[in-house]
Amino acid sequence: MMERLNFYTASPKAIKAWMALETYLAESSIEKPLAELVRLRSSQLNGCAFCVDMHAADARKDGETERRLYAVSVWRDTPFFTERERAALAWTEQMTGIAQQHPHDADFEALKAHFSAQEMVDLTVLISTINGWNRLAIGFGKMPAL
Repeated sequence: MMERLNFYTASPKAIKAWMALETYLAESSIEKPLAELVRLRSSQLNGCAFCVDMHAADARKDGETERRLYAVSVWRDTPFFTERERAALAWTEQMTGIAQQHPHDADFEALKAHFSAQEMVDLTVLISTINGWNRLAIGFGKMPAL
């Protein structure tokens, strides 16, 4: 696939507004390693090659292990993730696939057991934001560099 449109230059004001969310998220209650796992999982589910590449690389730079990165897509079947991370990954899957199925009460209860009210909102904003980036990158053909 070729890049169809450079969305950064096509609408700089829109991207500036979107980046304001990223600025907030960088200072939010969600710790950076968890935020990168969430971004990676959502990007995997959406099939966003650019974002999978970027967030795996960012997580690696911040000290995430290869083993855990490889296992994000099968997190339920591994012992590598904490209960807090599992709750966040389950919520990520529910929010990313919300058009197919609304979130399960059990996933919300698990989330509530490990996150404060503010953290739940911040996590959901994070998930919403990466889903938006995925749609921009996929829709306009943004590809990872070789």
